[in-house]
Amino acid sequence: MRWEKDRESSNVEDVRGASGGRLGGGRKMGLVGTVVVGLIAMYLGVDPQMAIEQVSNMQGGGQVQTADPASRSAEENHLAKFSSVVLGQTEDTWPQVFAENNRQYQMPKMVLFTGAVQSGCGAAQSAMGPFYCPADQKLYLDLSFFDELHNRLGAKGDFAQAYVIAHEVGHHVQNMLGIAQKVHAAQQRASEAEANALSVRMELQADCLAGVWANRTNESRQFLEQGDIESALSAAASVGDDRLQQQSRGHIVPESFTHGSSEQRMRWFTVGAQSGDMNQCNTFNASRL
Repeated sequence: MRWEKDRESSNVEDVRGASGGRLGGGRKMGLVGTVVVGLIAMYLGVDPQMAIEQVSNMQGGGQVQTADPASRSAEENHLAKFSSVVLGQTEDTWPQVFAENNRQYQMPKMVLFTGAVQSGCGAAQSAMGPFYCPADQKLYLDLSFFDELHNRLGAKGDFAQAYVIAHEVGHHVQNMLGIAQKVHAAQQRASEAEANALSVRMELQADCLAGVWANRTNESRQFLEQGDIESALSAAASVGDDRLQQQSRGHIVPESFTHGSSEQRMRWFTVGAQSGDMNQCNTFNASRL
């Protein structure tokens, strides 16, 4: 992936060097906080109980550990620059796509954090993975996730990392189009199984939108190199519900899927990457996911 000469985004909030603090001001989460963490975890495909326990332990354990700017490694600084450049690429591509569809695109912000963060959607920590918060229109990313992506999930290469950011920007696109609001409203009225099914369609659409970004960005700047699409497909497969459940539980429970299977995630990314058309990403009307 050719990215080194591209501009960095000005919409990055780097709070990795912020002083530590207790989540929720040092108080226990309470019912509302527990629900918020649980909902974020479900949205990200993480076991809600595990996420709640981890955040609770952080609250009870004192200060949130964050990195001193002087202690950041050259690799971490490299990843921060890379992430900023990828966000900048999305800022060049999506306004054009929206204009072609008679819509106006608003830039999201990206927050780089270490360990834990307070978002507009509540408290979150790095174990929950990268996420997008529609309440404040920000992407949240702990750069250590890229180590997890490479070493534990086996998805290597720059473009695997770019796919992760592009997927979260895909959620911002859904928010701009009003899709996120409609889905979340429908989930409030739905059973757990129905809510999970809606979440799967939402996530697969974000994968497709990430593919649209790859197609359109390559059309304008020829930034893809041999193996990049395969790298993104590997990343999509690595975060499929079936693979993650097999790794964590030793068995698969399809009715609990919130993001889709590895095969589905790869397929919908491919739809976007081949078409470059966000109108091809209507997973909610698709008879086959």
